[in-house]
Amino acid sequence: MVGKRSITDTEKAVQARLGDIPLRREQMAAVSNIYRAAAAVRQHLENSVLRESELTWTAFTVLWAVWIWGESETRHVAEEAGISKGTLTGVARTLETRGLIARAAHASDGRLVLLSLTPAGEELMVRIFPEFNAEEAFVADDLSADECLVLADSLRRIVARLEAKGEERRQTLLDGHAPRPRRGGRPRRAG
Repeated sequence: MVGKRSITDTEKAVQARLGDIPLRREQMAAVSNIYRAAAAVRQHLENSVLRESELTWTAFTVLWAVWIWGESETRHVAEEAGISKGTLTGVARTLETRGLIARAAHASDGRLVLLSLTPAGEELMVRIFPEFNAEEAFVADDLSADECLVLADSLRRIVARLEAKGEERRQTLLDGHAPRPRRGGRPRRAG
């Protein structure tokens, strides 16, 4: 039966399963732990600070992007939040219904939609962000200030590498072809 496993248990199980397969294990551990840490932090913040305000992680990141950058085109908000434009549409509608976000047509291009915080959205972010940051501090409390800066710099370098070289690498791996469309795990239906 699969249940909640500690990071140490998982690392031992990975080592046992992969055995002598020639891999770059340090890099695998780094990337795997980025994912684990991000998922654990997200879950902690959703179940503590964000739940009280009835926000999901995605809704919070949308509010954050608009709060930081001000009125923005939906495509830029989706990119900042790390979500698809389709996902943003649903999240923005929900936030609009709650009176936290306002949607408006772009002044010079009616096809574009702009998002901005309402006064209630601004008030929510001013109220919730100090609580959010207190939990960020809790999460990183076992690290010194210097260790936090080294970690932040290391992660920034990973992001910068992907921004600078990720598309070229994808094109190489795909031999210049467009990526296949995403699909779920279900088998395709026969014709």
